[in-house]
Amino acid sequence: MSDPALGLLMLVLIVVVIMLGFPTAFTLMGLGMFFGFFAYYRAGESWADNHIFDLMVQRTYGAMTNDVLISIPLFVLMGYVMERGALVDKMFYSIQLAFRRVPASLAVATLIVCTFWGIASGLVGAVVVLMGVIAFNPMLKAGYDVKLASGVITAGGTLGILIPPSVMIIVYAAVAGQSVVKLYAAAMFPGFFLAFLYLVYIIGWALLNPKIAPKLPESETRVPIRPWIADLQQAYSHKMLPALLTAAVAPSRAMALTMDGARVSYTTILKNLGFALVPLVLALATLWAAWWYVVIHPQPDAPAPAAITERVQPGDAGTAAPEEEKLEELGAAQSGSAKQSEPEVLQQMGNADLQNSPTNAPVDAGPPPEFYTYFAFTAAIIALMLFYYYWTMGAAQFEVLRLLTSSVMPLGILTAVVLAVILLGITTATESAAVGAAGAFLLAFQARTLDWKRTKEAVFLTAKTTSMVCWLFVGSALFSAVFAILGGQALLESWVLSLNLTPVQFMILSQAIIFILGWPLEWTEIIVIFVPIFLPMLKHFGIDPILWGVLVFVNLQAAFLSPPVAMSAFYLKGVAPSHVTLNQIFSGMMPYMVIVIICMVLMYIWPGLTLWLPNYLYGN
Repeated sequence: MSDPALGLLMLVLIVVVIMLGFPTAFTLMGLGMFFGFFAYYRAGESWADNHIFDLMVQRTYGAMTNDVLISIPLFVLMGYVMERGALVDKMFYSIQLAFRRVPASLAVATLIVCTFWGIASGLVGAVVVLMGVIAFNPMLKAGYDVKLASGVITAGGTLGILIPPSVMIIVYAAVAGQSVVKLYAAAMFPGFFLAFLYLVYIIGWALLNPKIAPKLPESETRVPIRPWIADLQQAYSHKMLPALLTAAVAPSRAMALTMDGARVSYTTILKNLGFALVPLVLALATLWAAWWYVVIHPQPDAPAPAAITERVQPGDAGTAAPEEEKLEELGAAQSGSAKQSEPEVLQQMGNADLQNSPTNAPVDAGPPPEFYTYFAFTAAIIALMLFYYYWTMGAAQFEVLRLLTSSVMPLGILTAVVLAVILLGITTATESAAVGAAGAFLLAFQARTLDWKRTKEAVFLTAKTTSMVCWLFVGSALFSAVFAILGGQALLESWVLSLNLTPVQFMILSQAIIFILGWPLEWTEIIVIFVPIFLPMLKHFGIDPILWGVLVFVNLQAAFLSPPVAMSAFYLKGVAPSHVTLNQIFSGMMPYMVIVIICMVLMYIWPGLTLWLPNYLYGN
């Protein structure tokens, strides 16, 4: 059997052995060592001198010294701390009250919490199990269709591996040699767009067939209003913002009210006024941040004061020589040899014509002329919405706002900070992961839900997950190297190129293969084994690896939703009532697989959905 045939046999065996249930990482290493031994075998050479052992050491050392992988344990720790801290119960309740008048309100609230919680944790299994415990039984008791209830939990739970910060994106960046920051920026809009498509499907299905999601009884949608808030309305105004503002200025009547058997304090009045002003503060902060980043940030800094130089007298030549030599060494002056070597350096680094061309990202060029018009229009719309909101805000709306602020806002601020410091280049992905992990501990301690036992569990699970990912990288690196040495990679490339495919046809073929592989395999095996096979061909077809990678991320959503593996279904089945069958869960997931395909088609037709943000922030 020829070497390329051995390489293809490796590829077939890895799929078969993984499907038999063997651990992926050690299967990759075992097959790599076995076939690599024959690839490096030389007659008369001792088996101990075979180069496969050197390759094993080199690949292991390379994987362990990969800086990109440092952020994985920190992001995983952030997710496990939040999951063990049980911070999601109040969030689901407050979001369900906020969307109580929307069709299929429980399903909509479940999808929003899954999306939000998936962003914060990035753990598919934890999100699906947690939402299965919190939301599945309430939906079934409310008369929701089993397919609707199971589908929204399983599909919504998988969004955590797509929307940054995501471990899957870090793994792809390490495999493909791409920037984690650019991939995060590229995956941002497609992730939220896919969640929006899920939301449209749920609400549309509920509107067309109301029987699948009956309206909740009034007792379950009634907002609990604290007695002193109702008394405050009677004392000042039925509109909550004027009532709280007046109470802050003239607090005598408000402080005469009682709350839990005690007088209402002035601090309580100011605290509730702060809750009421949260939408205004968020709107102003968002507009200011956009204005600062687009208009103020690109402006050049003030020039540094010119250095004061003294004329050197002829008699001081001896003392001036070291200074001139130092300046030449630092690059302030050029010697003749430096000038002669410059063209050679330019040839090595790229085209000499590009030396003085601008390389800044569009954001550094300042705002386009139409920005001011769009900004003014957006600000006017936000002002009208805020005016309407505060004009109609009664006690029920205020209580919902208070619940949302206390349950969603801390986690939302942490997630926004982690993403912002990455995308704006303030910190690296590893540093932002450390910020996220520290913030998760602070939130859990503030909620008083994280004890020593849960902390140990979170750290243990983090170590377990991280070691799995690292061994996967070692096995993948060894397997890929042996596969290339045997000629399997070259054989597949020559076969694909011989088909004379267009870029669109290659894109469809590669994504179709990954989609099919998602049925028996998990995303980890697909990225570390099969994605490296396609990566060298992208340059030939002129396909952006960032765009192709984000399409793979969206495609791999189906890996959690496609039988027979469909890990999301098994996660949910473990906490579902006994009368819910696995086939019902599978049936509920199928429409979301179609939505994933629709999202991929739209992403390819409109690549700006993926590439606009990274191109704007970092350049093409």
